[in-house]
Amino acid sequence: MSEEKQVIIQMKGIRKSFYIGQPHELEILHGIGLSVRKGEFVSIVGASGSGKSTLMNIIGALDRPTSGEYILDGVDISKAGDGELSGIRNRKIGFVFQTFNLIPRTSALKNVELPMLYSGTSKSLRTARAKELLEIVEMGERMSHQPSELSGGQKQRVAIARAMANDPAIILADEPTGALDSETGRLVMDLFHKLHREQGKTIVLITHNQELALETERILTLRDGNFISDEKGGQV
Repeated sequence: MSEEKQVIIQMKGIRKSFYIGQPHELEILHGIGLSVRKGEFVSIVGASGSGKSTLMNIIGALDRPTSGEYILDGVDISKAGDGELSGIRNRKIGFVFQTFNLIPRTSALKNVELPMLYSGTSKSLRTARAKELLEIVEMGERMSHQPSELSGGQKQRVAIARAMANDPAIILADEPTGALDSETGRLVMDLFHKLHREQGKTIVLITHNQELALETERILTLRDGNFISDEKGGQV
């Protein structure tokens, strides 16, 4: 496999501006460049206001850059239409959020099946894969439980199983331990390490927590809309 083909996220000159009333314009990202290879576990760290959330939304195809080029797993996101973006998000990106984002009054099993429903997977395959994923995250015995019947850590494990549903190119985790106590957060991070180690998943972790970042292979530090460092993490 050529070196170029191994790059799964390629950003060049990414700028993002917001209009706050004419003639005022606020530029949040100032020409970001980012390259992530298939199978890497990287973290993007930065304080509040550094541009992390804006960058996360662009990586996840939830928003478009004002200018610049973004190639995700061979697809030019910069040129994709709205309908195409929705499909790209569903197939290529598994999201894990701080707030879990599970559907209430719906079982863990049905929550995990949801992305596969949108992608047109048959019911029998959806159910089989959802059960398999819930076993991987050690939630097999709770698959019939609704979110209100689960602890924070259990909800996040269901959310991670859901993120894996369509075998995405990358898992994008935004402060995934932010709403959890330290012990439960430890279990969630161990699960990310397991997915990275055993399934070779490409994981991008967005966090303000330097200790968590040190567990990843690379640490990219964002400050005032620019990367100021790209360092090796502590993960071997």
